[in-house]
Amino acid sequence: MKQLYYSNEKNVQILISLLKAHNIRKVIASPGTCNISFVGSIQKDPFFQIYSCVDERSACYMACGLAEESGEPVVLSCTGATASRNYIPGLTEAYYRKLPILAITFAFHQANLGNNIPQFIDRTTTLKDMVKLSVQVPIINNQDDKWQCEIAINKAILELNRNGKGPVHINFINIMGEKGFDTKELPKTRKIYRLKYNDEFPKILDGKIGIFIGAHSKFDENLTRQIEEFCEKNNSIVLCDYTSNYYGKYRILGNLICNQERYEFSENNFDLLIHIGNVSGSYMKIKTKEVWRVNPDGEIRDTFRKLKYVFEMNEFQFFEKINRMSEEKQKNIEFYQKWKKEFNEIERKIDLNQICFSNIWVAKNIIDRLPNESTVHLAILNTLRSWNFFDNDKRIYGYSNTGGFGIDGITSSLIGASLANKEKIYYGIVGDLGFFYDLNAIGNINIKNNVRLMVINNGGGTEFHIHICPGYKFGEDVNAYIAADGHFGNKSKELVKHYAQDLGFEYLSAETKDEFLSKIDYFISQTGYERSIIFEVFTDAKHEDLALKTITNLKTSISGKTKKTLKEVLSPKTKQAIKNIIKK
Repeated sequence: MKQLYYSNEKNVQILISLLKAHNIRKVIASPGTCNISFVGSIQKDPFFQIYSCVDERSACYMACGLAEESGEPVVLSCTGATASRNYIPGLTEAYYRKLPILAITFAFHQANLGNNIPQFIDRTTTLKDMVKLSVQVPIINNQDDKWQCEIAINKAILELNRNGKGPVHINFINIMGEKGFDTKELPKTRKIYRLKYNDEFPKILDGKIGIFIGAHSKFDENLTRQIEEFCEKNNSIVLCDYTSNYYGKYRILGNLICNQERYEFSENNFDLLIHIGNVSGSYMKIKTKEVWRVNPDGEIRDTFRKLKYVFEMNEFQFFEKINRMSEEKQKNIEFYQKWKKEFNEIERKIDLNQICFSNIWVAKNIIDRLPNESTVHLAILNTLRSWNFFDNDKRIYGYSNTGGFGIDGITSSLIGASLANKEKIYYGIVGDLGFFYDLNAIGNINIKNNVRLMVINNGGGTEFHIHICPGYKFGEDVNAYIAADGHFGNKSKELVKHYAQDLGFEYLSAETKDEFLSKIDYFISQTGYERSIIFEVFTDAKHEDLALKTITNLKTSISGKTKKTLKEVLSPKTKQAIKNIIKK
């Protein structure tokens, strides 16, 4: 008889590898076909302690007793159809007793759902008091599937012992071992760790270290000092955008460096990136070998696909403890100096005379004139991207709806903020589609004289006319449906003007650089106004794209040019072949 090894199904291999990495040994298996790829793979592996039980209901209660007595997590495995339903009583018991039971169920392809396919039932939802978490694991056909598989399994396993322990469910899509059992060695998988304040922290090793801050509320002085101390002790930098709201030392607005299309900065290759804050709309292209996420929610958020540790605590606790662990280290800011020098060199290449009248040109001219401590609400994508290319010595607090990432509420968010302090001026920048989408907001009766809203009107969804967007390849055909050009008066010079004035706003407009510059100081000024202001700026989508090409091609390198050229001319199949060669 042929010797059988591990299943050739990659998702099952990753499951087994991660069970080993997390030291989960105990398994109670019930007979069946759907789970044969898992049970058949582990039954001769000496790492696992496997027990058999025909009745799934009994198996789950056995797992409760075994987990309670041993103090270890216990895995359950059963076939498809109603077998998994028999886990419900035991998992309910485990839920209320907080016992770490990992129920692993198996099913055929999800497309079978609702099509009267034998032995297929819906496991996409669970009872509220049955498990703490339920995840779905796909068949692996590409790198994205592999990533989803690793994250889902790590997340499920870590949840077993989180906040008082409890049962967790993993539903696997598989093909019943039909691919065979010829794999002799399991693949290397990425184990993710979750740590709390009293756990032992890993040490910060020497290397290229960065802190990446996503969207974040204002930093208090105590946390800022801890981050500055961390950077000095670990030769680190803080990568930000305008929604990060960090203004301590060692701050770098990284987009101008990292998003050059034909240039690769040699220092943009981190050994460790510490990730704090929430969803970032900067789309900063960062390379890193490892990521530590610090957040009180303790959730697995693998933004950079390199996550290793999640620190379930507030940021001050993390940096304060890490700094105490590094008391013997001497101050070193060489890494920051390299990044700052690089930023300054690229920034000096910016010639506003060579940049078209656009959101980018407008952003630079506003940033340089805004008063210190200004608050600005920025629309997503083109506006936020435009601002993130520029820096100055002022504190400008930026907010954008990057959480849900929709165009529908930036004006409302601006107006809501303006209600908090009627003595302070609040600025907002929004595109025409976003403005009209949220048009009712400017009719709100609570608006006073402290709102300054700029509308960049280019007649449609400019994002789809920009070369980095998939819509760009459609050329003029993008206008009708994808970019939704021509709506809302098609850049009418009267529509916004009359609407704004009828609602009590002062209205300004500009169609050229000179006209804009003649009015911008008046728009920004914070004194002497009885009314809020709407400033409509008319730009052209083609100019928006040219401006972006200009700002992202300020510097070139051989590697950057080669990479850009290959990206432009090679087919997807050829690109993948080259990637495979490079990996070898």
